[in-house]
Amino acid sequence: MASKFKRILLKLSGEALMGDQGFGICPNMLSYVAEEVRDVVELNVQLAIVVGGGNIFRGVAASSFGMERTSADHMGMLATVLNSLALQDALEKKGIQTRVQTAIFMHEVAEPYILRRALRHLEKGRVVIFAAGSGNPYFTTDTAAVLRAKEIHAQILLKATKVNGLYDSDPERNSNARFIKNISYMEILERQLKIMDMTAISLAMDNQLPLVVFNLKEKGNIQKVVCGETVGTTIGG
Repeated sequence: MASKFKRILLKLSGEALMGDQGFGICPNMLSYVAEEVRDVVELNVQLAIVVGGGNIFRGVAASSFGMERTSADHMGMLATVLNSLALQDALEKKGIQTRVQTAIFMHEVAEPYILRRALRHLEKGRVVIFAAGSGNPYFTTDTAAVLRAKEIHAQILLKATKVNGLYDSDPERNSNARFIKNISYMEILERQLKIMDMTAISLAMDNQLPLVVFNLKEKGNIQKVVCGETVGTTIGG
């Protein structure tokens, strides 16, 4: 199999690392994700990853019951660092050289986010995990993923989820939900479809960053997308 892309950014939700648990990090799921990533790295694809923190702490949820939003979002950023370190460990156990870079300074734990250093790691074949979102409250890890993808000149952003792609309504609540194979950024914004937050979609649209939303739990899906197969929902145009 040959890769269609030279450099990609993979967005993983924190919930993806929970597996079937209700909370926290599932070791089996970590190992599974690491194997999926290894299959892509072996195609000589330069891969960066942004991980969410919703399996540990979600800032928006905390602010809804009275916590100051800025404090809640900072806690959410720290949750993404926990996930990133766990994923780094899992990847290195599979023989994949990995670096974690954080948007907030914590040099004993990980490198600070420095674009040129990140690019150098990618050129050397290392996986780079961007932690702590964008380092700013009020911005989600989806928006951080689009931002980092553009900064590193990724050709595409892959959003790994627990559903097969984008539907016109929640498939878990509506058995008649219609699957959408291709959609424009503007249509997502107009219809307020909740696959990513609207700031992330707007940023991707303004910078013409193509997005693919697909099911992480189907083995081989990341590799299929990277090799140009039609998987999930393609967003662009």
